[in-house]
Amino acid sequence: MLNIETLTSILFIIGIDIVLGGDNAVVIALACRNLPESHRGKAIMIGTALAVGLRIALTIVAVYLLMLPFLLIVGSLFLLYISFKLVIDSESSETVHSKFSFWGAIRTIVLADLIMGLDNVLAIAGASEGKLPLVVFGLLISIPIIVWGSKMIMHALDHFPILIYIGAGILALTSGRMLTSASELKSFFHMYPSMEWFIQFTFLLVVIAGGWIVRKLKRNTIYIQ
Repeated sequence: MLNIETLTSILFIIGIDIVLGGDNAVVIALACRNLPESHRGKAIMIGTALAVGLRIALTIVAVYLLMLPFLLIVGSLFLLYISFKLVIDSESSETVHSKFSFWGAIRTIVLADLIMGLDNVLAIAGASEGKLPLVVFGLLISIPIIVWGSKMIMHALDHFPILIYIGAGILALTSGRMLTSASELKSFFHMYPSMEWFIQFTFLLVVIAGGWIVRKLKRNTIYIQ
């Protein structure tokens, strides 16, 4: 029978995962949007299951992750690349039917979740007070919530393509926050606090404006050929 302390820990873990899982739902929606309708549900389920499995593994080794130098910096730059790529690759779903796209979407989901989950797993590990069964239970319960959220966002993307840029912008800001929270750069941002906003704005500009320009150039090249 669950006691109050255990129940409170479970609720904390679920709450953390739901709040911090918003970005993950955006990634899943953007990555699966280009797939045929018949493949979307399968890609969402496989990608989410693999991502949550990796997150559980990350939570187990969360203490050791803190010892890796420049982890957040490298992860931040890689997430910036993923968000940029999601913008320039977002074309009509009618043009994408290949098997590679299906597994490519799953790969994007897993990699992005792996990167963004670095902060998440540390928070969840703290809330669980070292009790692994609670971590696993909380994360498993969060799966249907993330899947449902990604399907809702994907439905909105189909009707309002401009949301692609908003979603990618959210990921860009997440990338910027990861970079500015890196312990190796803490002293620099303490001396120049305004640089935190500058970096986040720059990342946002690179993804939205840069992605729009590259996407336009790619489309014009296709038309010329």
